[in-house]
Amino acid sequence: MADRQAQTARSKLARIALLSLASLLLSALTLTPLFFTFELKAYDLLSRLCNPDKGHRDIVIVQVDQTSLDSLAAEGVTWPWPRQIYAPLFERLARADAVFVDIIFSEPSSYGNEDDSILASSLAQSGNVFLPVFATANKRALDSAGRDFLDRLKIPDTQEPSVSLPFAITPIPPLASAAHGGGNVMITPDRDGVYRRLPLLFQVADRTLPHFVLGHLLERNLISVNRGILQRKGVPLPLDHGALLVRFPRGARPYETVPAVDLISEAGAARYPAAWFKGKQVFLGLTAAGLYDLKPTAVSAVSSGVTVHAATLDALLHGGYLQRVPTAAVVLFMAVIVVIVCGYVLTHTSMLANLLLLTALALAAAGLPAALFTAGWYLALIPSLAALVSSFAVASIYSYATEGRERRFVRRAFSQYMDETIVAHLLKNPELIKPGGQRRRVTVFFTDIAGFTTIAEQLPPEETALMLHAVLNAVSEEVIRHHGVIDKYIGDCVMAFWGAPLESPEAPRDACRAALASLDALEQVNRTFRERGLGAISMRIGMHTGDAIVGNLGSDRLFDYTVVGDTVNLASRLESANKYFSTRIMLSEETLRGAGDGFVVRELGLIAVKGKVHPIRIYELLAEAERAPAELLQWTAGYRRAMELFHAREWRAAQEIFEALLIRRPQDAPTARYRDWCRECLTSSPLTDDWNVIHMTDK
Repeated sequence: MADRQAQTARSKLARIALLSLASLLLSALTLTPLFFTFELKAYDLLSRLCNPDKGHRDIVIVQVDQTSLDSLAAEGVTWPWPRQIYAPLFERLARADAVFVDIIFSEPSSYGNEDDSILASSLAQSGNVFLPVFATANKRALDSAGRDFLDRLKIPDTQEPSVSLPFAITPIPPLASAAHGGGNVMITPDRDGVYRRLPLLFQVADRTLPHFVLGHLLERNLISVNRGILQRKGVPLPLDHGALLVRFPRGARPYETVPAVDLISEAGAARYPAAWFKGKQVFLGLTAAGLYDLKPTAVSAVSSGVTVHAATLDALLHGGYLQRVPTAAVVLFMAVIVVIVCGYVLTHTSMLANLLLLTALALAAAGLPAALFTAGWYLALIPSLAALVSSFAVASIYSYATEGRERRFVRRAFSQYMDETIVAHLLKNPELIKPGGQRRRVTVFFTDIAGFTTIAEQLPPEETALMLHAVLNAVSEEVIRHHGVIDKYIGDCVMAFWGAPLESPEAPRDACRAALASLDALEQVNRTFRERGLGAISMRIGMHTGDAIVGNLGSDRLFDYTVVGDTVNLASRLESANKYFSTRIMLSEETLRGAGDGFVVRELGLIAVKGKVHPIRIYELLAEAERAPAELLQWTAGYRRAMELFHAREWRAAQEIFEALLIRRPQDAPTARYRDWCRECLTSSPLTDDWNVIHMTDK
């Protein structure tokens, strides 16, 4: 009874694990571009709920608003204003820490050169004014003053800019020369037209330019560059694709605003004296209806461009930006949710209890991202909610499902890497895929592409990936066709095994046939590569037969039907040992004994692999006997006689046969190696018991 209960518990744990994995994969779709729009809206919701109402008080926006336009219009000054109108404004702001002018003076004043000269003189006297550059894709010629201005602004040795545009609109020469600094004000929104991520570096007119506010912060060392990385207080800025996730204040008036007319007229001097602006960061921008461009942000459908720039400066100065939680942590949070839901629903039949759990986890799935958002971390909201909904739906449906659903799952899970005969066996014996393993005698198969690192270095990544796919696909098809199980792909290596879950005395024979068929399939692939002008691929295979543990050896969260044990390690070492002998298929004596006499092989000797004390005898698999040409059979017979003489210490006679064999196959590396070994033995006459054992020093 106890054993039955334990078996039932193990069975339920396995179902929970599998359902959790299915739910996780389903909800993981929300991490793909298909759901980006939904996540952007969820981000906006979190911004409107969790962002602070106000920005910091050291940031002030001087706005050319409707009040300012009406006041000056009453005195006969119509828009656009003469530029000398701004001169007293900059005099009043001379004690500010920095003044960022979000107005592009790209054309000479219609009031004449003297008008521009008066404004330029005011800018030079203030010494704290930053003027904008507007990056553009439209062709725009730069004069020498414009080029000099861009050269003053450019930043060397920084990380890759996120925006690249070939041309720039710069201030007119007198103003560019008088400005203390500047930066680019052209920013791009997300795909839905909303401004959330603000780029900080731009490739403009063959120069790396900073964001409008970044140059000032770099100058004051409030933002630094270390090894090309932008840092704040020694910590790299968490840039998202080169842009900063800015936390926009959600209030209607996030920053202190001052009408421009109050700084131009004497009437406003008492209210806003020069000392009031001391140490502040001041922005001058257009906010009157019809004068400014509308920039929707995460917290507002209508914002002025100057407010967006002010929020960027606020974020950089005071850390008001978000750091995206790594995708791995998002997946982990999703995994925790699906495991809790699947485990609870499959062990509780009460609908009320399940609904209470659903409610509690819904609060957690939404509450944790909100709490982290407030603390400056952005944990994607949609994936966690999707994990909750999908896992609850999957687990609930499964609770009422029949055994047929389990059978469909088994077929779907295993048919991709097992022969249909093996899948059918699993359907009849589902206990074989329960957590845990069983000792079985298996034949383990490792194959690896020779020199793949060198190939990858010589080809573009896309071409390398296509070549790797073609080779792995060819090998996998032959393994499955010969009743094997694909265990895993490890880079350019395929691991497979025979003998489980379906026991078969033919396992070693099937593995040998699969190895030879894989080389034949590789030749077909190489012909395709040559037609495309690519080099040929070479492959090494190692096989060993022995006892191992086979079963679902993954975790509760991740299913992994695999084989582990010393047999696996030795098969892997044999694959690598091919490099020593310059051979293609190496198998152990155990595998050859199980495969029978239907293959043409030759002995490669006794080897002691690294980490092993006792040597094993190894062979090279050359062909199936019924398909082997007569010349090969004759040649291997001579080789076999030479090896017998070698082991019998009749080295001179063995050497003569090896040399004769090399005449027919001068490039055969094992034959040449044993010929040279015979020469050494004739000279040194080794007397130790292990004189004919090759000790492998590499794995």
